[in-house]
Amino acid sequence: MATYTSTLPDDLLQRLADYAKKLSLPKNKLVENALILYLDHLKRAEYVKSYRQASQDDDILMVAEEGMDYYLKQIEDEAG
Repeated sequence: MATYTSTLPDDLLQRLADYAKKLSLPKNKLVENALILYLDHLKRAEYVKSYRQASQDDDILMVAEEGMDYYLKQIEDEAG
């Protein structure tokens, strides 16, 4: 595990210390958990943005519609 050093505003550091004490966690573990959650949130936001952009792309919509047509044909063929 690597070591990372940073500075934080005094009020934020105090809030961190208060919550670490309240949750009985070391401050570094609380920061680690918060960073994991935040980075996951950013990744989800990227997915949302990419899906919004894809929904406006005519080529992607055409490919999706063709895929759905193929899927529906498969279902119909299996149903007999």
